[in-house]
Amino acid sequence: MYRSNLKQMEFENFNLPFDGRLRSDNRWVKLAKFIPWEDFEGAYAKTLESTRLGPPAMSVRVALGALIIKERLGTSDEETVEQIRENPYLQYFLGFKDYKDEPPFNPSMFVHFRKRIGKKSLSRIIEAVNNKALSATAKQNDSGKDDDDGKGGAAGGQNQNQGKLLIDATCTPADISFPTDLKILNAAREKSEHIIDVLHGPHKGKKKKPRTYRKAARKDFLTIAKSKKVSKSKLRKAIRRQLGYLGRNLKTIDKLSQISSLLLLDKRDYKLLLVISEVYRQQKWMFDHGINRIDDRIVSIYQPHVRPIKRGKAGAATEFGAKISVSLVDGFSYLDRLSWDAYNESGDLIDQVEIYRRRFGFYPASVHADKIYRNRENIRFCKEHGIRICGPPLGRPAGQDEKRSEALKQARQDELDRIPIEGKFGQGKRRFSLSKIMCKLALTSETAIAVVFLVMNLEKWLQSFLFSLIFVFQSRLQGKFGLLSRRLNTDHLGYSAVGRF
Repeated sequence: MYRSNLKQMEFENFNLPFDGRLRSDNRWVKLAKFIPWEDFEGAYAKTLESTRLGPPAMSVRVALGALIIKERLGTSDEETVEQIRENPYLQYFLGFKDYKDEPPFNPSMFVHFRKRIGKKSLSRIIEAVNNKALSATAKQNDSGKDDDDGKGGAAGGQNQNQGKLLIDATCTPADISFPTDLKILNAAREKSEHIIDVLHGPHKGKKKKPRTYRKAARKDFLTIAKSKKVSKSKLRKAIRRQLGYLGRNLKTIDKLSQISSLLLLDKRDYKLLLVISEVYRQQKWMFDHGINRIDDRIVSIYQPHVRPIKRGKAGAATEFGAKISVSLVDGFSYLDRLSWDAYNESGDLIDQVEIYRRRFGFYPASVHADKIYRNRENIRFCKEHGIRICGPPLGRPAGQDEKRSEALKQARQDELDRIPIEGKFGQGKRRFSLSKIMCKLALTSETAIAVVFLVMNLEKWLQSFLFSLIFVFQSRLQGKFGLLSRRLNTDHLGYSAVGRF
């Protein structure tokens, strides 16, 4: 049967399903009760200025909770504020005492939240959340069955090596276009022209404006940029012309600074002036020496902290963003290192193992890492501390067929055990925003990256919490049915029904 319901009812007759009360089993209510907000209040308060002027600052629960909501929902800053305004569960998650049908704060406050919290504070928050989740998981395992063979969770109480440590590294790309020398020089030239206009503003009509040849420079750039195929000689000629335009503009800015103060520039333009000066120096040096590499190479004038990271992946051999080293324990991830410069991740294994020992009080039973981590220094360290590192041993394979087959089986199992950390990177880049960091500053980008791992750990806890509820429900249900079956199996004549079968 089909019933038409096209007529829109009046707003006064619209029924609310929760009757003014929030459900205790809602996901946001569970997260609000699970996160230890009060543990982070002191460190957050130190980042605020002690002044009586202006309105009071937002609490750490509002700042951190808003970042968590934004990452979980995958929305923009403006849309996140609207979601908080419309959803009473989100307002409860932020610690509001009652529902208010108005924006809780301006969307621009997200930038201040990221600056105030920072990467170091988020690392401590991640540790606190993971410790609480692992403790709860250990209690569930202890109530279910004992696991003393060194393959279980890391939150045990013995001093012997326990647990599995999964480590790996990846790159978190920044939101920049693929950089080329010609595009970088063109962007620097255009910004230098804007700076010349600002510095010449007070002398407009009094002195002749310096020539910048911006139309000719733009035409030269588009001629090469719109070409499908460009030879090396034409590209080098185009770069030489852009270098000439940019160098001329920088000399003009230097002359204008003698008659006009650089204080005419705002903070952003002055920073860009320093950046484009360094870009010109780097590009001129590479052009003169005929090479395409230099230390601390700038690939974006608006994000000068971003560096090229050689990854050698099939999709992109070079990525542009921060490189991170991550460890995974029982499904909960830790952000151990974040750097904007390229580094060899194999040098992090010893530090990550020592951090594991400081966290749990013992070394891991096994370390599961990529082939690049299996160098002689790391293998020697693991052997000294009784840690089994995954992969076949260095040197010739074992001569006996049995030992060789056992080694191959163990190596295969180690590769299977290492899959979760690859899946964690996939979750961060497909489900969350780890594949493209939209923040522009280095500090805010680091905070955004750390928030992704915090949210993934909270998602892991929610999943394990749901499974624990199902397990408790099944155990209670089995207990009731077991008691009922024992009553039914007990015969009133004195022998059990089971014995009859």
